[in-house]
Amino acid sequence: MVNVPYEKADATYADLEALPSNLVGEIVSGRLIASPRPAPRHARTSSDLGVLLGAPFRFGRGGPGGWWILDEPELHLGRDVVVPDLAGWRRERMPRLPETAYFELVPDWACEVLSPSTERLDRGEKLEIYRREQVAHVWLASPLVRTLEVLRLTDDGFLLVAVHTAPAQGPVRAEPFDAVELDIGLVFDERDEPEERGESGQPEP
Repeated sequence: MVNVPYEKADATYADLEALPSNLVGEIVSGRLIASPRPAPRHARTSSDLGVLLGAPFRFGRGGPGGWWILDEPELHLGRDVVVPDLAGWRRERMPRLPETAYFELVPDWACEVLSPSTERLDRGEKLEIYRREQVAHVWLASPLVRTLEVLRLTDDGFLLVAVHTAPAQGPVRAEPFDAVELDIGLVFDERDEPEERGESGQPEP
């Protein structure tokens, strides 16, 4: 049985493969890091961002298309194996998906949904890996504070381009998907409970 969060030094890919299916495994700087599957709020934020981007950028409906947008792809970046919550590749760079269960081509964009147990890793070592591997844009989405941080790679490292806050802001344009306005308020909307209905079956006033 693996207690989480869990780390093991001098890790190999076999260590990662041996993890139970209810854990997300990564190899960062030679350490195996095992985290629990995302909590519902975390998973919903990631899923909703993927839905928001999918129509205009994956399928070209209401937007330019030209992207692969994938949930939790396993990235093999040098000696590191990382699993962002979302990642995207421009189809001009990756016309077809690989046959392997992992990706060696560096994505053009990665998104990490922050949680108390992973935020330090996401903002620290994983962001440094993305910088080293020249990921052009990274998003950091926080369900707890309902913000979306947009980072762009520069010669000096990642530049914080914008911090979008929901629900105070309306639709926003966020690099590299700024061709279309995105309503991030939909992603961070916490009105999840069903409406209370009276005896007539109609919503209560």
